[in-house]
Amino acid sequence: MANSHRELIIPVSEKVGKVSALIDRPMEPRSMLVIGHGAGAGMRHRFLESLVERLNARSIATLRYQFPYMEQGRKRPDHQSRLLPTGRAAVRTAREVAGELPLFAGGKSMGGRMTSLAAAKEPLEGVRALVFFGFPLHAPGRDGSERAEHLTAVDVPMLFLQGTRDRLARLDLLEPVCASLDGRATLHVVDGGDHSFHVLKRSGRTDDDALDELAERTATWTRELI
Repeated sequence: MANSHRELIIPVSEKVGKVSALIDRPMEPRSMLVIGHGAGAGMRHRFLESLVERLNARSIATLRYQFPYMEQGRKRPDHQSRLLPTGRAAVRTAREVAGELPLFAGGKSMGGRMTSLAAAKEPLEGVRALVFFGFPLHAPGRDGSERAEHLTAVDVPMLFLQGTRDRLARLDLLEPVCASLDGRATLHVVDGGDHSFHVLKRSGRTDDDALDELAERTATWTRELI
């Protein structure tokens, strides 16, 4: 039996409406990861497609979902009042389809941060830990760590996967943030990776190498929590 892939619709709320989602499930999954997309690209972006393929190969089922603005073909992200309920609804749906599989949640850039903001306001039922693929600590050229202040209210383990060339997360700012979270944060640094985990040719590595590293570290870390 091959890996399964299916589309579904997630009802968020009467105010927000519904969004699309994709479930990719390997033959013998050990866990499920809910993935929110970044601000500029939806759930079918090449990065997420490639990452999901690698996660599935390591026995992690995934549920990807669209945020409302992307679902409606708009470029400007919604207000948090629409983003956070969407992430929470995606987790609720994943919990229903995952069965007894351990559940994790997070996402790429904005998708991960919105997941953590939702968890900080109210714990995400059934979610054992959060995974961030490039946490957007600050805007380019606007160094600071205010975007991470809410993480002190997140009561589950967190995995930060960050590139050394990430212009949205200077490591000298992110490292003390992680250190301040009382052992709940694990920081894994991808050498040479930018915010999209693209690596320069002169590094001797490829983007595929970086994606493999992301998937392998995610699989290893989540297995330790099961």
